[in-house]
Amino acid sequence: MDDVSKNAPRYRTGLAVRRSVLGDPHVDRAEGASTDFDQPFQQLITEAAWGTVWARPGLSKRERSIVTLALLAALGHDEEVAMHVRATANTGASRDDICEAFLHVAIYAGVPAANRAFKIAKEVFSEMDRSKDAHAG
Repeated sequence: MDDVSKNAPRYRTGLAVRRSVLGDPHVDRAEGASTDFDQPFQQLITEAAWGTVWARPGLSKRERSIVTLALLAALGHDEEVAMHVRATANTGASRDDICEAFLHVAIYAGVPAANRAFKIAKEVFSEMDRSKDAHAG
């Protein structure tokens, strides 16, 4: 990406929001793994998803996180569910919020989708708890 694109306001805003939600390590890995082939995609999601939608004032990061998790779970996007469950540490969405979102998924998108999402969330929570315990001890 050229310097002009990196300095565009929507890109800068998107990068800041993306980092605040997903964390610097995740964004650094994504940017570090980017090639000439997928760099336009990274720019697109930074500007459109993070710089436009997530940056809007209408919903809090917590609310956006809950909506995002429900949509990803309903669509069966397992890796993204895991990533956004991890991101709740930065958005303020609680485990109770996630449970409620997945209950909605069960009713409106199907029990198998919710069952898978609950399984993924439990695995991620376990990882997060182990990491927290390792840093506390």
